[in-house]
Amino acid sequence: MMERLDTRLDSWKLALERLRSAQSADWAEAGRLVAEIARTSVDATLRQAAEQALPVLRQAVENDDHGVTLAAQRRIGVVLEVVHDLTAPRFGRRNATPKQLSSEDRARKMLGLPLAVQLTCEDINQAYRRAAKGMHPDHGGSTQAFIDLAAARDVLIHPGAHKDA
Repeated sequence: MMERLDTRLDSWKLALERLRSAQSADWAEAGRLVAEIARTSVDATLRQAAEQALPVLRQAVENDDHGVTLAAQRRIGVVLEVVHDLTAPRFGRRNATPKQLSSEDRARKMLGLPLAVQLTCEDINQAYRRAAKGMHPDHGGSTQAFIDLAAARDVLIHPGAHKDA
């Protein structure tokens, strides 16, 4: 499905570039192409750009006015720009799942401690006491959350004793 969509975008891009670079554009063909884009595109921005271009392109078919021709060329350019944005390569890993945190990093987050700072036992115990006030079962917290909090403190105080899960 995604491959078919990419193929369709590439063919639209080529056709739009051909129409835009032509000495005298065939506005009827441009109208058919943009109507197809407006009808079949799954991207809302591309669909909207195509729908906005259609009236100007239809007007350019039967009009020799230079202003209308320029407006039609600009509209083709807008649709082409949206297609370029959709087909441009994306760098990085935008849709990648986040990296799994180590047990130490999960413990630091649970206690509200920074991830990349050297901690002393006193820092860990202060963070534990601060977090435990709200999570203790006697003060409305859950028993499991309190046990998890104590385990997080143990992981940070004795880092080599626990394996990553």
